[in-house]
Amino acid sequence: MSHRKFEAPRHGSLGFLPRKRARRHRGKVKTFPRDDTAQPCHLTAFAGYKAGMTHIVREVDKPGSRNHKKEVVEAVTIIEAPPMIAVGCVGYIETPRGLRTFKTVWAEHLSDECRRRFYKNCCQTPLSSLQLMSLERFVMSLQTPLSVLALATCLMSLNHCLTVLVVCLSRVIGYSLAPLKV
Repeated sequence: MSHRKFEAPRHGSLGFLPRKRARRHRGKVKTFPRDDTAQPCHLTAFAGYKAGMTHIVREVDKPGSRNHKKEVVEAVTIIEAPPMIAVGCVGYIETPRGLRTFKTVWAEHLSDECRRRFYKNCCQTPLSSLQLMSLERFVMSLQTPLSVLALATCLMSLNHCLTVLVVCLSRVIGYSLAPLKV
């Protein structure tokens, strides 16, 4: 064999190794950026889905480059970000061993698509077993006469937390995405 790279070339890029099925369908935020206390409260992540790729023609603004003020064609990825709604808040406090969950507050009305995310066979189960689920117990506790006061105290207890994470749900249903497992 004279040149192996011509006789038996590689099949595919090494950048996509290991070539195996993804572990989860949706992406997961593994690390959040460091919390800056000088800035006001804001969301640091947003759920988006890759919808495809296309190309654009743009003018390069890079002095010193030979392509400066010339048009180039570049590949771009299209990411669709459906609207998101907040369904809960989780407050964390600082302990000697790191952050610990202090309080979790859920929304009063949770949609069926939200329940389906948290519980298996949620829509087929009878109402008696639905009431045993933790989200339903929290909603039932808010239906007491003192529910407004109870919800206010839950939200006020989040003021003692160092970090507050918002549990969000992306509303993929009714959105013009490619078919996804919902």
